[in-house]
Amino acid sequence: QIDYTGTEPSSPCNKCLNVSWDSTPPCTCTINFTLEHSFESNVFMYYGLSNFYQNHRRYVKSRDDSQLNGDNSSLLNPSKECEPYRTNEDKPIAPCGAIANSMFNDTLELYRIDNDTRTPITLIKKGIAWWTDKNVKFRNPTGDGNNLTALFQGTTKPVNWPKPVYMLDSEPDNNGFINEDFIVWMRTAALPTFRKLYRLIERKNNLQPTLQAGRYSLDIAYNYPVHSFDGRKRMILSTISWMGGKNPFLGIAYITVGSICFFLGVVLLIIHHKYGNRNTSADIPN
Repeated sequence: QIDYTGTEPSSPCNKCLNVSWDSTPPCTCTINFTLEHSFESNVFMYYGLSNFYQNHRRYVKSRDDSQLNGDNSSLLNPSKECEPYRTNEDKPIAPCGAIANSMFNDTLELYRIDNDTRTPITLIKKGIAWWTDKNVKFRNPTGDGNNLTALFQGTTKPVNWPKPVYMLDSEPDNNGFINEDFIVWMRTAALPTFRKLYRLIERKNNLQPTLQAGRYSLDIAYNYPVHSFDGRKRMILSTISWMGGKNPFLGIAYITVGSICFFLGVVLLIIHHKYGNRNTSADIPN
């Protein structure tokens, strides 16, 4: 886990701390780190945010699911739930709403350092979203041809985005509303500290680990401002074993709920044993 917020003066990303959404060119920084142990199986690369409340009621409602599902009428007439990110300069925003407007847009690149030579690690950007989201909930508008520029004509980009939704990717099956980075962001988190899947690193063969122990560097195009709300950003590398991922949340939750149930069971058992056999019927004298 690498924190690259840059609040510490010694951090390479400190120069980017007060970056704005539309900084041109984007501020860049590089953080070197060492993996003590090899990652043997497929590796999941996440970005993490802290003190970011995606569970706020108005924030969660600020979207138009009909628009995101490719409905042409909703594309040009978004839901009022998207206010104040419904229109801009008298044009409907696509995608509208506060969730889309605050989409995470840092760019992360990973390199292995071997004898002062940097070798890029292949990061896979497809397959990070849920199948139902990619193929059911999110669809691009329909019309003549597959030209997204024409299909989104008459709309404008979200206020904080540097480019419109039809320019999120050069590949047609990962562009517009079906862009997987966008889909992952739109699934809101329940807690203020969360992480979302950013990229996949697949194991190439069974003879070598996916990521060998050694020196690595993380190149960051620092676009996403978090300092104004005391947030923090981090990059997480994780893998899975036969028992699943290394995330203690569910384990802690199960143990806590189980302990509470056990305690209540003991309390109810004592109450039943002490008071359960008491004769509550009143003796009526003849």
